[in-house]
Amino acid sequence: MKHLLLTAHADINESLRSRWFLIYSLIFGGIVVALFVTGLTESRVMGFTGLSRLLVTYLQITMAVLPLFVLITTVRSVAGDREAGIFEYLLSLPVGLAAWFWGKMIGRFVVVFLPVVLAMLLAVVWAVGKGAEVPWVQLLVYTGLLVSLAWCFLGLGMLLSTLARSADVAQGSAFMIWLLLLLFLDLILLGIMTRTNLPMDNIVAIALANPLQVFRTASMMLFDPQLVLLGPSAYVILDNFGETGFISWALIYPVLLGTACAGIGYLLFRRGDLP
Repeated sequence: MKHLLLTAHADINESLRSRWFLIYSLIFGGIVVALFVTGLTESRVMGFTGLSRLLVTYLQITMAVLPLFVLITTVRSVAGDREAGIFEYLLSLPVGLAAWFWGKMIGRFVVVFLPVVLAMLLAVVWAVGKGAEVPWVQLLVYTGLLVSLAWCFLGLGMLLSTLARSADVAQGSAFMIWLLLLLFLDLILLGIMTRTNLPMDNIVAIALANPLQVFRTASMMLFDPQLVLLGPSAYVILDNFGETGFISWALIYPVLLGTACAGIGYLLFRRGDLP
């Protein structure tokens, strides 16, 4: 445990000194500031005003930005260390492979999630200062969804960084997977619906295997409990899950998927780098 915490602390310190973390933080802080400046919090959509409206929009933007940053920065962790020859130095130290691997993942999770939380806290402070009502329950659910999404793609990034033999290949693979999942939200899924005769239940099941789709649907459900924007597929989701059930699924499934990917990555990492 001591070595795990020391590895996580070292990774956090290294990331905080890097340029990508500064850019990453400015992006999320800039999103919230831009939403304030454009007056989005003063609008009313389906009864949502103030902080609720801002957080819903913030989640939709984060869905596209957060996974890409997590993947691109994480895949360089193992692959980059392999290229730099750090493994030989690592094996000479009294640090277990499990402590190094999981400590690096925990440290990276703290780094990638910190700007997201700080941006949301900025929104809460603004709302309290303006005397607006803070939807604490929704805020906790929003935070849980972001935690789940970040952990999912962090685990996927650790798996990719273990499989790839160079940082460039790892980054290219990460970008392609992110693009494929993003396209599968609408374009590819619409193609499956029009070219096949699959039942609606099967198509929805395929769609909900995509963590981005799960996150998107859950964020829409907080904004629109009846999922009117999804059309007929909303009946399948609500009949099989219900509102509370699907929110629970959106919180648990990405975490399990990310943990499974990280676990597979660790097994491959241990098998490939032990003498």
